[in-house]
Amino acid sequence: MLKYLAARILYTLPVAFGVSVVCFMLVHIAPGDPLTSILPPDASAQLQQEMRALYGFDRPLPVQYGIWLLKVLQGDFGTSIATGRPVATELGRALGNTFILAVVATLIGFLLGSLFGFVAGYFRDSWIDKVASFISIIGVSVPHYWLGMVLVIIFSVQLNWLPATGAGPGGSGDWAWDWAHIRHLILPAITMSVIPMGIVARTVRALVADILSQEFVSGLRAKGLMDVGVFRHVVKNAAPTALAVMGLQLGYLLGGSILIETVFSWPGTGFLLGQAIFQRDLPLLQGAILVLAMVFVVLNLLVDIVQSLIDPRVQRT
Repeated sequence: MLKYLAARILYTLPVAFGVSVVCFMLVHIAPGDPLTSILPPDASAQLQQEMRALYGFDRPLPVQYGIWLLKVLQGDFGTSIATGRPVATELGRALGNTFILAVVATLIGFLLGSLFGFVAGYFRDSWIDKVASFISIIGVSVPHYWLGMVLVIIFSVQLNWLPATGAGPGGSGDWAWDWAHIRHLILPAITMSVIPMGIVARTVRALVADILSQEFVSGLRAKGLMDVGVFRHVVKNAAPTALAVMGLQLGYLLGGSILIETVFSWPGTGFLLGQAIFQRDLPLLQGAILVLAMVFVVLNLLVDIVQSLIDPRVQRT
């Protein structure tokens, strides 16, 4: 186990380095000057040069990357051009809000997707299978930002049951586990859970159908094992792949929540990333992309470890 864990961590290091290089280069090759958001239109050439020197934009890109990477390794992501506050401070609160929303949405999607997938797999080619499969296809096909707006119109505007924007009363960005804040979480979490629900349902359905067709299941039933016992064996064999899919979906939701957070004005990294893009806030943009990418890499590593604990056969692959 230790050898497998060391190998997975060793494989992660070059991936993390490549992610940092891509993250740094992508924001630099984008058109536009990041200093235009803080400089007046009639700024003199001397002021522009001083500002570029202050933020280090006057140096060659390899030098900028080396300085930036060294500071990042020390926990310093720079200073936001738009707000003047440390990027780490901006990201800390936003990442916590996004993590809460993504985890809740992933749990909802995983539980419902697993339920629909197991039911569809057990009753494959029946009307139950067709209904569950139809729901999962709808979940994958419906644009989640459109679904979010529909939910806002129904439950916030017409019925006035749930708030439409913010993470707390009065548009607060500070999270607390009470009903006043949970009410703000319901609509965005349901909206974000639709796509992972459909993906997990389709994956689990195919896994269950394949496992039930294998010879060891027929042998278990021939020995007189009850359906509950067969179900436990099916779950044990389907769990590693299902957990891998859940981990990937959590990573996708953490990094791809910009549209949902914009629709619901949820103060997370997606909302912050959208602001950084429009304001050309280069340090904040780099920090947000790097943190989200590294979270995805770490999640993949954790999923590999959990898979190996559940199914020791993974360690031999």
